[in-house]
Amino acid sequence: MAKKDFPGIHFYDQDFVDVYDQTWAWVEEYWQSGEKSGFPNKIFNSPEATTIDQLESIFSTFFLVYSNRIYPCTPQLDWFYNKQEADGAIRWKYSVDDGSPVLTDDNPMGVSLPLFSWAELNLFHKIGNKKRIKDIMPALQSYFSWLENNFKDENDLYRVPLAATGMLNSPRKDAVYHLDFNMAMAVNAWYMSDLGDILNDREISFHYKRQYFSLKTRINQTMWNEEDGFYYDLNENNEQIRVKHIGAYWSFLGMLPNDAKADRLLEHLKNPDTFGTPNPFPSLGANEPDFDEAGGGYRGSVYPYLTFMVIKGLERYSFFELARESSIKHLYYLLDTLHPEGKRGSVWEAYLPTKEGPAVWEGNPEFPRPLYLHFVGLSTIALMIENVIGLVVSLPRKTVDWIVPTLEVMGIDNLSLKRNLITILSNKSSRGWEIRLESEKLYYFTIDIIGDKRKTLPIPSGKCSMLIDKL
Repeated sequence: MAKKDFPGIHFYDQDFVDVYDQTWAWVEEYWQSGEKSGFPNKIFNSPEATTIDQLESIFSTFFLVYSNRIYPCTPQLDWFYNKQEADGAIRWKYSVDDGSPVLTDDNPMGVSLPLFSWAELNLFHKIGNKKRIKDIMPALQSYFSWLENNFKDENDLYRVPLAATGMLNSPRKDAVYHLDFNMAMAVNAWYMSDLGDILNDREISFHYKRQYFSLKTRINQTMWNEEDGFYYDLNENNEQIRVKHIGAYWSFLGMLPNDAKADRLLEHLKNPDTFGTPNPFPSLGANEPDFDEAGGGYRGSVYPYLTFMVIKGLERYSFFELARESSIKHLYYLLDTLHPEGKRGSVWEAYLPTKEGPAVWEGNPEFPRPLYLHFVGLSTIALMIENVIGLVVSLPRKTVDWIVPTLEVMGIDNLSLKRNLITILSNKSSRGWEIRLESEKLYYFTIDIIGDKRKTLPIPSGKCSMLIDKL
């Protein structure tokens, strides 16, 4: 097995394989020097960018981690830790030229969705570096305290400007307590507790778990609407603003709703009148008065990073079939803009919700940005491996789970698990469905064919195969 290549994917639709391979070729152009702003390493950023954005940098790690260490996935996060101020502040954007924080009228303190702990936990499972968790934990704790000290209100909810949610023109008039920021803060607390568990630090684990349950309770008490089966933002008087937007699905990622609430939220993801549009999932419910079929920024556009967030949340509730189905639908719409008839296409920052093509934002000619890899790579690489192919990797556990609704000709080769390269391929032979495996070291492989069978087996070094009918 080649040791210096990206993982190769196998799928019955060659267009999916081609855009996956093409994304790795594009990624090479995104490595920019951080020297001008005092950072010694190269960082993943658009060649045209004048700032490095916290949200973009965090999400990029979810697909760069699959580069077999050809492209490092941690400098993007380390940039922000190195910029941390004495009170714990980490700002949403910094200038590429001099490293200074970018503060604006609509976000004067430069706060962003607090997602570092989610990214770090994901990196731990893909890379297995416990020392990194120990090294960056003080920065994450200080950042959490800064958010609490500056944005937590007397009602125990977090009050931030709309710009902090990333959804700049989302139609949420009078919203003061934005549900997506509060839910992301709950996600942050949950994963901080998990990181504490990794370090065997009960004090850290218990502290953040208590924070999580406190915020979870408050969100469910105030933001859930039983009549509509949905979460809503709150105004100054803690009254719900009944506008359905995709930010409510951060609740899935943080496991905030119980099963009954989750089923109600799931109905909206399947409903074409709300979020079950042909290209799932629009940033605003399709039956909202401000919904724009042209996208209009966050008034209906489909953003790959928000689709990724919803799909990761679906996994938390074991809604694997909808997660895979939605990933495939979304990728087909992405492919339509990459190969339009008779002309050269591109991949985009955002897409139309009901038909093929990039989204449009009237009065904003720079939207959407072409070749926007920070978000697009989530679809073409991370979703391809994790949801279309269906592989879930955890290095510390030495496990690879393969979760698929039905067996198809597909798989992956040359995937690096630290110092172990593995290949997993399914094929139909005269003896039935066969899975061929190759690895350099022992690991544990779980095949989970939804609704049919689930089996965990130790996979020895070398080559082997298994017949599904014999399991």
